[in-house]
Amino acid sequence: MRNVFVYCELEDNIIADVSLELLTKGKSLASQLNCKLEAIVIGSNLNEIDKQIYKYGVDKVHLADDKRLYPYLTLPHTSIVTKILNDNNPQIVLFGATSIGRDIAPRVASSLRCGLTADCTSLVIGDHYVKKDEKEYKNLLYQIRPAFGGNIIATIINPDMHPQMATVREGVMKMEVFNETYKGEIKQINVADYVSDTDFVLEIIERHIEKSKINIKGASIIIAGGYGVGSKENFKVLYELANILGAEVGGSRAAVDAGFIEHERQIGQTGTTVRPKLYIACGISGAVQHRVGMEESAMIVSINTDKNAPINSIADYNIHGNVAEVLPKLIHFYKKNSK
Repeated sequence: MRNVFVYCELEDNIIADVSLELLTKGKSLASQLNCKLEAIVIGSNLNEIDKQIYKYGVDKVHLADDKRLYPYLTLPHTSIVTKILNDNNPQIVLFGATSIGRDIAPRVASSLRCGLTADCTSLVIGDHYVKKDEKEYKNLLYQIRPAFGGNIIATIINPDMHPQMATVREGVMKMEVFNETYKGEIKQINVADYVSDTDFVLEIIERHIEKSKINIKGASIIIAGGYGVGSKENFKVLYELANILGAEVGGSRAAVDAGFIEHERQIGQTGTTVRPKLYIACGISGAVQHRVGMEESAMIVSINTDKNAPINSIADYNIHGNVAEVLPKLIHFYKKNSK
């Protein structure tokens, strides 16, 4: 049986959120295909790592435990993943579109001589008919992502080359526990059979990680500004509203490129993907590359002078007006009604 595989990333022996999101999606895909979900975990001192992932519906964990395998190193991880996939012949393999995922996925795809779609925002199972050859392909993975600078949404398929591989952006998929008591099996990997001495030609001498000071992904309310806000000075009113509501401030790529707001707060295809309870879009036109990063928000409010702005088509509420005039009124009436 050809199963669905997910490569799980680790940081301090904690499975990364993006990997848990992919396990959730992987379980959904496996259920549709009537196959099993398998995970690959590579690291050191992984004695209880299975407890973190079984509940997401994982049927088998391929575990490579060796002190030389953490922190992440390109060559040994690539060798292990490539051999596991070669031995098991999966139909779908998913990686996070992170710095690690973007490093290892194309190397594995090249070794397996299969396709790879990067930065997917949606994954769907479907069929495809080739009229020229009068051939129909069943249960393909539709790998959906923005293309041509975000101007269109492209659906990519790999009908003849397997496995079907994709990297998926963090925050795009929901993270949901399948069953708290779910139990799978562990397959211990004999690392010596999967790597060579040359895989460890590089050695990490020191490792420094600066933690992000901004948790925009975890914010329940986001006030986001676009180029239409006008200036960095005008962004101050967004911060004022955010302070009152207990929200985080974000921005579109256009606002970041204009220097109105720092890159760490960028939302969209080349920034962070968010799904807050409330998203207030201020002066944002709503190009595809921005919408893919926030369209899963529970409620969207758009403030824009353009009645035909694309953002309005996905907003729950549209306020037609200038941000510089609307936001001070929102602040005033919120304070007044909060007394």
